[in-house]
Amino acid sequence: MNRKLRTIGLALLLLAALVAIGSQLRTAVRVGTGMSALVTCGLAHHTGLDPEWVMAQYVGPLLGAGAETVQLRRDPGTGTTESLAPLGTQGRAIVRGGVGCTLVADEDEATLRGFEDPPHAPPLPPDLPWPNGSAPFEGPANPALVAALDDAFAEPENTPGRMRQTLAVLVAHGGRLVAERYASSVHRDSRLLSWSAAKSVTAALIGVAELEGRLDRFARAVVPEWQEASDPRGAITPDQLLRMSSGLAFDETYGAVNDVSRMLFTHPDAGAFAADMELVHEPDSAWSYSSGTSNILARILRDLFGQDLEAQVRWSRASFFDPIGMRSAVFETDASGSFIGSSLFYATGRDWARFGQLHLQDGTWNGQRILPEDWIRYVSTPTPKAPEGRYGAGWWLNAGDPADPTQRMWPTVPPEVYAARGMSGQYVVIVPSAELVIVRLGLTQSGGDELQGIEPLVRATIDAVKGAPSSDE
Repeated sequence: MNRKLRTIGLALLLLAALVAIGSQLRTAVRVGTGMSALVTCGLAHHTGLDPEWVMAQYVGPLLGAGAETVQLRRDPGTGTTESLAPLGTQGRAIVRGGVGCTLVADEDEATLRGFEDPPHAPPLPPDLPWPNGSAPFEGPANPALVAALDDAFAEPENTPGRMRQTLAVLVAHGGRLVAERYASSVHRDSRLLSWSAAKSVTAALIGVAELEGRLDRFARAVVPEWQEASDPRGAITPDQLLRMSSGLAFDETYGAVNDVSRMLFTHPDAGAFAADMELVHEPDSAWSYSSGTSNILARILRDLFGQDLEAQVRWSRASFFDPIGMRSAVFETDASGSFIGSSLFYATGRDWARFGQLHLQDGTWNGQRILPEDWIRYVSTPTPKAPEGRYGAGWWLNAGDPADPTQRMWPTVPPEVYAARGMSGQYVVIVPSAELVIVRLGLTQSGGDELQGIEPLVRATIDAVKGAPSSDE
């Protein structure tokens, strides 16, 4: 009898294991089709890249094994993009004016299509120079800058199967655009993808909302799932969410079935997905990088406007993007109407540079305060538990150990440097003492900072502008 029970028990364990494997496989396929549809839709719609090129040269290598089984279909008239995988798994992304591509994610597509894009601000005056206008840029005369851009666009040797794929590099010095170059596949009006550089934009919107008195970053975050008096998550603040010190569980290890992939590519409400996570550390007692917390913040912003996406888009433009000239800015949303605050923001290279210039100017633009007075100091101050002082509030820092440059993110770059940064080589780098903003955007397949070449670019740019006149000279 015992032997029979053991046999039955083993059979049940095997069955459970097979069910679990099957469930994970289904999730992985759903992530793959969701990512293929949404990312390809966005890069085709905003950036103008060929969808087949996107799948072959970017999304496919990110997906890895099995990518060749995914079939992509895109309607050139509407932009609707579908990806199909074996067993009938399908991802579907639709284009909505003003917010770009949205993954349908089992929601009612007709309702999603009901969104109406609020009116845009008028275009920038063509006869004003950057940053307040859009006068043509003639190109860098500085030979050292030319060489720095040449290196940034060059494909490194001995990197088989890994490509740098730089799309844009821009340099602003002393408030003037002094270098600007694009890959042949894009141009200065192409909106370029943020990935996690979006977290810095989300942080700025939180700052704008605070300046307007809509929230307090140090007060308890208003999150529906945390409102029970007995729920310890109710003590979490927007400040802790911004500094990745909330204590919430979240698996940021990129892969087919981890938290961040499921949140972005299978779930209709990214903020709700993250808000459901359990508290595994006391707030402020540990640091853990989390895309989930940025989407909780985006959901808080959504709820400030009564879950009215049109009102939220109108506010973001009127209070932030339009005053600093970021007329190309688009935050893609999940199916619930929240900006995908962790990952899916698009803007032109010049508008990314304007975003950096705002921070270089202490959050002011043409005499108007856009961000709170203490905001730049706040976002660029190391979070106590972040290793090597590498993270502030929505921004990566080069602070490290003042006595040991090897303990900095970029050892050959000054410790004052801070940066918005995202997967595949998205960077907006601020160098306050040199009055520099450096933007590098691309679709690097893998390899981290070294393949993306950001540290040599920043170092070479600092060296190139030494002795160049500032905006006050």
